[in-house]
Amino acid sequence: MEYRNLGASGLRVPVLSFGAGTFAGRGPLFSAWGSTDAMEARRLVDICLEAGVNLFDTADVYSAGASEEVLGQAIRGRRDAVLISTKTALPMGDGPADWGSSRSRLIKSVDAALQRLGTDYIDLLQLHAFDASTPIEETLSTLDGLVKAGKIRYIGASNFAGWELMKSLAISDKHGYARHVAHQVYYSLAGRDYEWELMPLGHDQNVGALVWSPLAWGRLTGKIRRGQPLPEKSRLHETASFGPPVDDEKLFDIVDVLEEIAGETGKSVPQIALNWLLSRPTVASVIIGARNEEQLRQNLGAVGWTLSKEQIERLDKVSEMTAPYPYFPYRRQEGFARLNPPLV
Repeated sequence: MEYRNLGASGLRVPVLSFGAGTFAGRGPLFSAWGSTDAMEARRLVDICLEAGVNLFDTADVYSAGASEEVLGQAIRGRRDAVLISTKTALPMGDGPADWGSSRSRLIKSVDAALQRLGTDYIDLLQLHAFDASTPIEETLSTLDGLVKAGKIRYIGASNFAGWELMKSLAISDKHGYARHVAHQVYYSLAGRDYEWELMPLGHDQNVGALVWSPLAWGRLTGKIRRGQPLPEKSRLHETASFGPPVDDEKLFDIVDVLEEIAGETGKSVPQIALNWLLSRPTVASVIIGARNEEQLRQNLGAVGWTLSKEQIERLDKVSEMTAPYPYFPYRRQEGFARLNPPLV
């Protein structure tokens, strides 16, 4: 397993990390993801640790806190061997204090997460979304206090717009607060919007990307093909509306090239899709999920080898998307591109 520093920090994380969204499986969305209980979760953690995957990502909103509870049970007795990443800010109830990033909400949320996880510190706490109703100074000063108190080690963001993340970093720099070292983002061959603004920001500010849904909400498994109905057991029947939109024809073109490269390399379609991400700038770790041991071992096979330059170029070309304004001139017009060459 390869390890990379997470942004501008000394925290070294594996290039593959495990997403615990499949743990517990409560509610309409998360029950479709998976319903792994504590015993099964412990087995999956065993396999991860054997492979060098020691970062486990969850969130308070996953199965209304039950994912954190199952993860806590699965790592019991070996806390020092793992890194825990969790998230907060999304609604956990209907009350006025059940959502957001206010001082009172953050303190309450961190204490609740620590109890569910069965630990006294969180390695990485990420804001699951930007809270426009709370002053950024209030949020960051509270997070800084939690770091100083030893309850969390590092902080990050998730699903922030570029200006939201940049303003947060500037305020941290101004006041000397703990700084976001990670940004958990959606990025895949079927969804490359991260590259327009957030990747250059991450490169400039040294914020590492933790990639969620690297297989495009389950669409890059090789099971979804042109001219074929959606597989009967696909979770997309229940979850497609919750995830990022994907153009079907574009998806089919990408899968065609993935299949070609699978034949050339002897690797599977999802392994190739994951390996492509590991070659992208700013990517620190790709979060993989699995409902069972077979899926986990399949995803773990995405490391330990590299695609050829020619294969990467083919994947780049078939997955290329037209950048929105104001970014497309920097890709299309020589003068703009010379001033701002793309990272990829």
